[in-house]
Amino acid sequence: MKKLLLAVVLLTATAVSSNAQSFFRWGVKGGANLGKIDGTGYQNGFNLGYHLGGFVQLNLAKGFGVQGEAIFSSTKTKTTDNFSEIYNTGNLNDNGKKITLNYLSIPLLANIDLGTPRLKLQLGPQFGALVSNKDVFGAANTAFKGGEISGVGGLWLQLPIVNISARYIIGFNDVKDASSVTNTSNWKNQSIQLGVGVTL
Repeated sequence: MKKLLLAVVLLTATAVSSNAQSFFRWGVKGGANLGKIDGTGYQNGFNLGYHLGGFVQLNLAKGFGVQGEAIFSSTKTKTTDNFSEIYNTGNLNDNGKKITLNYLSIPLLANIDLGTPRLKLQLGPQFGALVSNKDVFGAANTAFKGGEISGVGGLWLQLPIVNISARYIIGFNDVKDASSVTNTSNWKNQSIQLGVGVTL
């Protein structure tokens, strides 16, 4: 009788744990961040950076869930030879310099199963805050606003432990500080993120 009771308790605990795991999952992820600033004064083309952070998944219904993340990402770009005419630093040596922008980003994504729970379409907004920059030209910290709003679209492959992701991120708002930049065109961040993570 005691053995039977113990077996029932163990089976119940396993079922509850399994249901909780299917409803709630979390983990860590990181990988490459191919970024650029789309705007006058910056060279075209993506440059290699990195991203690192964590995620939480909530499965709300069959085939649908939500995912929140906290991601530190590093974006790199390079100015063009006429950059000093756009950002008036008074220093011609600011032309052709590399710049690194570091963001703390919070994507809020919908997870939509694509025929199988293993493969998900991810769509949603991302809120980013500029946390530091590398001063490679004069007064760089005054050239950029402190935050941005972006749109995210991508795919998430959920294996039993490992997850693989690929997404495209496009900025919606102008990230330059208009008071310090003479050019009127927008500066918008774009990036491609390729990540690998562990689901815990």
